[in-house]
Amino acid sequence: MKPIHSPFDPDRNLTDDELAVEPTLRRTKPDSHDDTPHPDYRIHPADRLLVRGPWEMAASILIALGVVMMMQPFFLWAFTWSFLVTLTGTVMFIIVSHFPE
Repeated sequence: MKPIHSPFDPDRNLTDDELAVEPTLRRTKPDSHDDTPHPDYRIHPADRLLVRGPWEMAASILIALGVVMMMQPFFLWAFTWSFLVTLTGTVMFIIVSHFPE
């Protein structure tokens, strides 16, 4: 494998076979205004992190956890932090809903 120079290096997750095929893949031209990506186009690893699905699920879990913390009668610390957890989940959901699918 090639040496990794950055945590966002696009070649980081490729196997040796994929690295060998990489030069043969067709790329879109930088000045192309076509919005549809080429089927062989490889997505940058940083773009894979900002996908809506998993982040929306995490935000929903935070909201549900905050509501459960608010409703339980056993631990005062959980009730004390419940509003902040619910608020964090709600704000996170609003922000994440703008991520690409």
